[in-house]
Amino acid sequence: METNGPLAGYRIVEFEGKGPAPLCGMLLGDMGADVIRIERPSASSDVSATEQSFSILHRNRRTIALDLRQPEARAAALRLVVSADALIEGFRPGVMERLGLGPEPCLAQQPRLVYGRVTGWGQTGPLAARAGHDINYLGLSGALAAIGPRDGAPLPPLNLVADYGGGAMFLAFGLVCALLEARSSGRGQVVDVAMSDAVAALMTAIHGLHHGGRWNERRGSNLLDGGAPFYGAYATRDGGHMAVGPIEAPFFAEFVERLGLRVDGLPDRMDPKGWPAWQERIAAVFSTRTRAEWEAVFDASDACVTPILSLSEVPRHPHHAARGTYVPFGGVTQAAPAPRFSRTPGRLRSGPPQGGEHGRELLAECGYSNADIDALAASGAFRQAPTLHGAP
Repeated sequence: METNGPLAGYRIVEFEGKGPAPLCGMLLGDMGADVIRIERPSASSDVSATEQSFSILHRNRRTIALDLRQPEARAAALRLVVSADALIEGFRPGVMERLGLGPEPCLAQQPRLVYGRVTGWGQTGPLAARAGHDINYLGLSGALAAIGPRDGAPLPPLNLVADYGGGAMFLAFGLVCALLEARSSGRGQVVDVAMSDAVAALMTAIHGLHHGGRWNERRGSNLLDGGAPFYGAYATRDGGHMAVGPIEAPFFAEFVERLGLRVDGLPDRMDPKGWPAWQERIAAVFSTRTRAEWEAVFDASDACVTPILSLSEVPRHPHHAARGTYVPFGGVTQAAPAPRFSRTPGRLRSGPPQGGEHGRELLAECGYSNADIDALAASGAFRQAPTLHGAP
């Protein structure tokens, strides 16, 4: 088995940012890419060893701290970019151009470069320059209106959808697509990822149901939004919850049997008018036992019923333990690289680096002499790795 990962041999330069860009860098690094993170010096100082070790999103990276306000630092960043196959940046439109590191100068010196940009609203459009967060992109895409209780306000699903499912995943997908194309054409290009665009794509199936008259706009009254009695969460006697999802008839039949549910007098399960009656009956039964007791009832069944685990419980679940879904690394239990490859699996090679700790070696790789590096450090354009508070 080869263990360098499917992206071994590719170099990615990631400009420090928040939200989707760091996760994208982690995903590519997990798959074997040499990811170089350019950090701001201010972000690299006054950080405790404990804080640094828990920045799991920064694993599988090398890092350098450059003050991009200074021309010498921008020149160093451009040298790093020229040595790379792809670039990741998540600033507002125009920021990289003002730094002299926009697509035009970068592609002029590295024509095969894939220039990845991720923003909330995209590089163009009336909202392009506006600030925003995951919840805003969900709101404008219609996704947020569909999530939450029937008679309450919409609920943000953490920042998993727009930031990570939309921004990070679509950026990683776009970068790999463009890298594959560059292998045949010899030409790079700009990949413009807007989280608002990505969420629109993620909502394709729901829009399809809506256009087909099978999804109404009242939250909590549809098949997959908690409206259906066979797709939702139910409380147990001890305050736990079970996730219930037997949509298909055979699975639902097994669910009813294992639950010991009396179905006499209940309407057709697919009739939305009868769903409240079903939910009331099912909830009453679940409230009679603890979560552990219901886990035992539905163990080894196709009823599509599972416990809803807390964050601390998740790594200990037998399925995750058997697959090694979570692994201890650098003193932190974290998700293993995904997806899995039969011949070139991704792996955890290094934990989160100290701020700027690889600066000297990266500058040397770009052709800087020791004297040049010392001069950059003396000017403040480059900051060498600090000694972290609490570090050994």
